[in-house]
Amino acid sequence: MRVFITGTAGFIGYHLAGQLLDEGHVVHGLDGMTDYYDVRLKERRHQVLLQKPGFVATQTMLEDQSAVDAAVDACAPDIIVHLAAQAGVRYSLENPRAYLDANVIGTFNVMEAARRHHVQHLLMASTSSVYGANTDMPYAETMKADTQMTIYAATKKAAESMGHAYAHLWDIPTTMFRFFTVYGPWGRPDMAYFKFVTAILEGRPIDIYNHGEMYRDFTYVGDLVRAIRLLMDVAPVRSENAHAIAEGDSLSPVAPYRVVNIGNSQKVRLVDFVEAIEEALDRPAIRNMMAMQPGDVPATWADAGLLERLTGYRPQTDLREGIARFVAWYRDYHGR
Repeated sequence: MRVFITGTAGFIGYHLAGQLLDEGHVVHGLDGMTDYYDVRLKERRHQVLLQKPGFVATQTMLEDQSAVDAAVDACAPDIIVHLAAQAGVRYSLENPRAYLDANVIGTFNVMEAARRHHVQHLLMASTSSVYGANTDMPYAETMKADTQMTIYAATKKAAESMGHAYAHLWDIPTTMFRFFTVYGPWGRPDMAYFKFVTAILEGRPIDIYNHGEMYRDFTYVGDLVRAIRLLMDVAPVRSENAHAIAEGDSLSPVAPYRVVNIGNSQKVRLVDFVEAIEEALDRPAIRNMMAMQPGDVPATWADAGLLERLTGYRPQTDLREGIARFVAWYRDYHGR
């Protein structure tokens, strides 16, 4: 199988590409190597992938349509997995245009390439942030999601809507997956758990927002990648009868299009997450309790029932086990 993956120098794309290469598939990766966080970490990820047979990489920005087209043409993929994006909720307050360029224009360029190549399946990353101000939990894919609270979330919802339109117009089997707070080895330095570990080891205080009364559905990256891999083999099929769509299935009544949550289905309090990090490091954190930040939501919690019905799989890595694996990688990578 030939798979084109955007964002292979990123956290999730790196892990997915590695798994597919280990299975013997051909992977063409694309990444812009932006300096949103340490480019050296991105380069190290690609260096690891380049040691595996079957991997080719293109460095270009998603907004460069001709370069994206050339890379996809060279791959002639069976499947496209679009993971590259401008991420981060707080950074979207500082530089909103970066989100429009990468997450809207860039996604459009990827969809155009998928249309030209008539791919068997287009899979694209969204986020739990699209649920926005919804307070009914756990979040289910069939819930209305029209109250995004940041430009980041809004651009991801726009990508979902564009994906549905292309699936309908061009009959492209499309799966959108909504990620819930992914963590693990080779993670992003801008994520809270990465910052917490760094600060605790350096004896600096950590900022805990909303005085620790925030809840997240923390999803271990290995579980997430396994779910994506299984979903690759479950391409949506256009429904012949909208009334026959099973209850709880987000399959569109007018397109081969589906949205799937990928989360651990467990709501964890932020202070309990901090305690797991303290336990893995065997040292306490200096806690700086703070108010809620603009754009943050107090809780996220996934209903992963649809994922399990489609694939037979549900993320299950215990939080403390996952944090311990991250800390072990962090110490090895940084020599601490």
